Amino acid sequence: MSQNAAVKKALTAWFETRGWKPFKFQRDVWKAIAQGQSGLLHATTGAGKTYAVWLGALMAFMTKPPAPRATKAPGKPAPASALTVLWITPMRALAADTLRALQQPLEVLQGEQAASVWSAGARSGDTAAAERTAQNNRLPTVLVTTPESLSLLLARADAKDVLGGVRMVVVDEWHDLLGNKRGVQVQLALARLRHWNPELCVWGMSATLGNLEEAMHTLLGHGGGTLVQGQVPKKLVIDSLLPGRAERFPWGGHLGLTMLPQVIEEIAGSSTTLVFTNTRSQSEIWYQALLEAKPEWAGLIALHHGSLDREVREWVEAGLKKGELRAVVCTSSLDLGVDFLPVERVLQIGSPKGVARLLQRAGRSGHAPGRPSRITLVPTHSIEIVEGAAARAAIAAGHIEARFSPEQPLDVLVQHLVTVALGGGFVPDALYEEVRGTAAYAGLSRENWDWCLSFVRQGGPSLSAYPDYRRAVPDEAGVWRVPDARLARRHRMNIGTIVSDASMSVQYLGGGRIGSVEESFAARLQPGDCFLFGGRLLELVRIHDMTAWVRRASGKRPAVPRWNGGRMPLSTTLADAVVRQLALAGEGHYDTPELQCVRPLLDIQQQWSALPTPQTLLAELLKTREGWHLFLYPFAGRHVHLGLANLIAWRVAQHAPRTFSIAVNDYGFELLSATEVDWPTLLPQVLEAGPGEALLHEVLQSLNASELAQRRFREIARVSGLIFQGYPGEKRSNKQLQASSSLFWEVFRKYDPANRLLMQAEQELLAQELEIGRLRASLARMNTQQLVLQTLERPTPFAFPLMVELFREKLSNESLADRIARMVALLEKAAGGSVAVGGVEQVKGTLAFGQENSPSGNGNGNGRGRARRERKPSRPLPLL
Repeated sequence: MSQNAAVKKALTAWFETRGWKPFKFQRDVWKAIAQGQSGLLHATTGAGKTYAVWLGALMAFMTKPPAPRATKAPGKPAPASALTVLWITPMRALAADTLRALQQPLEVLQGEQAASVWSAGARSGDTAAAERTAQNNRLPTVLVTTPESLSLLLARADAKDVLGGVRMVVVDEWHDLLGNKRGVQVQLALARLRHWNPELCVWGMSATLGNLEEAMHTLLGHGGGTLVQGQVPKKLVIDSLLPGRAERFPWGGHLGLTMLPQVIEEIAGSSTTLVFTNTRSQSEIWYQALLEAKPEWAGLIALHHGSLDREVREWVEAGLKKGELRAVVCTSSLDLGVDFLPVERVLQIGSPKGVARLLQRAGRSGHAPGRPSRITLVPTHSIEIVEGAAARAAIAAGHIEARFSPEQPLDVLVQHLVTVALGGGFVPDALYEEVRGTAAYAGLSRENWDWCLSFVRQGGPSLSAYPDYRRAVPDEAGVWRVPDARLARRHRMNIGTIVSDASMSVQYLGGGRIGSVEESFAARLQPGDCFLFGGRLLELVRIHDMTAWVRRASGKRPAVPRWNGGRMPLSTTLADAVVRQLALAGEGHYDTPELQCVRPLLDIQQQWSALPTPQTLLAELLKTREGWHLFLYPFAGRHVHLGLANLIAWRVAQHAPRTFSIAVNDYGFELLSATEVDWPTLLPQVLEAGPGEALLHEVLQSLNASELAQRRFREIARVSGLIFQGYPGEKRSNKQLQASSSLFWEVFRKYDPANRLLMQAEQELLAQELEIGRLRASLARMNTQQLVLQTLERPTPFAFPLMVELFREKLSNESLADRIARMVALLEKAAGGSVAVGGVEQVKGTLAFGQENSPSGNGNGNGRGRARRERKPSRPLPLL
C-alpha cells in the first residue's frame, strides 16, 4: 500500500471510530487541496470546517517529499524549522483549542512513516518563555498562531529560512479579520510568504459572510480560488424572551434587569448556557445580578470578558468544556470558534446589532454536526423585540452582512516595511509589486509608496533630524535594512494593529492579579471608592505604578467600569429587516410572537403618527416649551444618524444661524431648536444627497472634525511606530501617549501638512466612525422614499426614547427618573391605558443599566460645525 493510501485509510478509519461520515463539502475541500488549489470554505458553525481543511492538509502534504530547504551557510546555524502548515487564528484563546483539535488525528497517524516526524504547536502572546525558546531552535510542523505572532516571525533575521518552506496557510474565522487592520496585516504576510513560495496553498474558513467571492479574493490576492459552501442540515432556533407586557413608551434599556427572573428560569432549565452581552460593563452588571438573585449558584456561574486575567478566563473555558458550569456571562471574548460541546443554548442580552453576530453567537450552542443551535434574544428596549422576528426573516432569506477590507492603511504598510527590513531586508521595486498583489493595496500609487519609504527612512521632512526615525535605510547593495539594534527591539515589541486605551492592572493587596481596567476609569476613583469588577465588589486602596491596589468590600454602592468602544451600530441588513417587519405590522400582519407582544406600542405609533416602511421616510414634528423638535427615522444605525443629524443641522444653519441639540439611536435621530424651523419647506432641501466631494466637505464642516481626526491619529501614530508604547513591564499612561500623539499631530500640521498619516486620520474618521459610505447610501435611499411628515400633539413611542436621551445629558438620575415617570403617566393617560411603569423607583433602577445597554446615544452640536455641550437648565415639558 502506498504511503498516500495508508494516510487516507488511517484518517478514514479515525473518522469512522468517532461515528462520523465525511460530508460532501469536506470531500470537496480534500480534493481541492490535493490538486494544489487555494480557496475559501464557508459553512455553518460546528459543521466540521476544521477537519475539512486540516485532514486535507494531512492527506496532501504528509505524502509529499519535503520542499527544498536552504542549506547551511558557513558560520551560520542550520535553518530552525520543519514548518509546513501555518494556522492563523484571531484569538489567543482559540489557538489553544485549535491546537488540541489538530493534535487528535496526528496521534492516530503516528504509526505512519511521514507522521512520525510531524508535530504541532502554538505560538502567541500566551506562549511560555521555555516553549518559545524551544521553538526558536526548531518550529513544529504545524504552528497555530495569531497575525501579530506571524509578523514577529517575519521580523526574524532568518525569516526566509524559517518560513520559506511553508506549503499551506489556513486563516480561521476570516470574517473576524477581513474588515479591520489585522486582516490587512494578514494580507501583507501572505504576500511575503507567496514571494518565497509561489505554490503556497491558502485556505480561509468562515461561517458568517455575506460577500463570499469578494472575501475570497481579498484573502487570496489577485489569484483565483475555489469557493466551497458547506450545506449541512442543521436546525437553528431563534426566539425571544418576551416581557409580560411591552411598555408602549420605552426608553433606552428600560427593561433592564426586569427580565432577570425570566433569564434565571431559562438558565435553570438548561444544562449549560452562555449569556452574551454587548459590553463588558453590562456583563459585570448581569453576572452580579444573577449571583445576588441565586447565591446558591456561586461556583456554578462565571464571568468571562477580555479585561479579566488570562488565568481566570482559562479557568472559565475549562469549566465550560467539562460541563461544570451552569452559565457563563460573557462578551465577544467567547464569540469565536472555541468548541464548548456542553453548551445547550445561548441567551443574547439586548440587540445583537447584526445578523452575522447573531449567527456567530448562536453557533456557540450545539457546536457539533447534527446538534441544534438555539439563541434566545432578551430585549432591553421594547422596539428591540421586533429584531427577533426581523433576524429570523433575514436569515431565512440568506441576508448576511458583507465585510470589506480597509483600503490602503498606510500606518500598517509603514509597520510592514520595517518588519520586512528586519526579516532579511527588501529591494523597494520588488516589494512594491509584492504589496500591490494584496487586495488592500492593489491601487497603491507610486507617490504613496515613495512617501512610505521616505517615512521609514527619515520620518518625513519634519523628523529628518531625529535618529529614532531612521528605521530602515538602504545598504551598499540597495537592500533596505534596520540599521540600529535598539530600534529593531523597539519595533518587535510594538508589532501589531490592536490599539486600545492605556490599561491599569487591578490587583489585590498582597494577592493575585484580577485583570485590568482602562486608565480613564481608574483615574476618576478615590481611595475608599468601590467598583464592581470580575464579579467582585472591590474597594480602591491606592494607585501606584499603573496598578490599582484593591481589597474586597461589601455594603457600598459600586461604580461599574466603562470601556471605550463598547457601542456598536445596528447593521444595514438587520435595520432593513426591522423596517420590513414594521411595514408588515402596518398592514395588519402580526404573525410572530414578537410582533404580537409589541403590538400595543405599534398601534399607538400608527394612531398618533405612522410606521416606517421601505418606501417611506417618516418625520415627526413636535412643539413643546423646550422648543421645536424634529424626529427622523432613517433606520441606518447610530453612527450614520450622528453624521446625518449634524449634516442636516449644518445645512439648515446656512439659511439662518441656529443652535441644535441632537440625540441619536439606531432607529432615528432628534434635532431640537429653541427657535422655530420651517421643516416642511427646509427638510426636502437639506436631505439632498449632493455630489460626493461636496458631501464629504459638508460632513466634515458639520462636525468638530479636527478633534475627531486627532483622536483617530493617536491610533495611527501607534501602529505606524511614531509612538513607542513601552517594553514588557514598562507601562506608559494614557496621558503620556496622548501627549506624544498630540505633539506629532501639531508638528505635522504645521511643518508637514501633506503628511499622508494626517489624511489617513480624516479618511478613517469618515469611513469608520461616520460610515460615510453608508451615510451616502442612506441619503440616496431617502431621496427615493416618500417623505411622510407628521405633526404631533405629543411624543410617539418612537420619539419618546430620543427625548429621554436628551434629558440624560441635562438631569441627574433622580431628576430624570421623576421626569420619565411623570411623562409616561401622561402619555399612557392620553393613550387610554394605565401607567406603564411601577413608579419612580422602578425607573431609577433601570436608568444606569439603560446608559450602558441603550440602543440610543446623544450628542450636542450646532449648525456651525462646532460640537458643544449645552449647560442650560431643563424646563418642564407639557405633553398635551
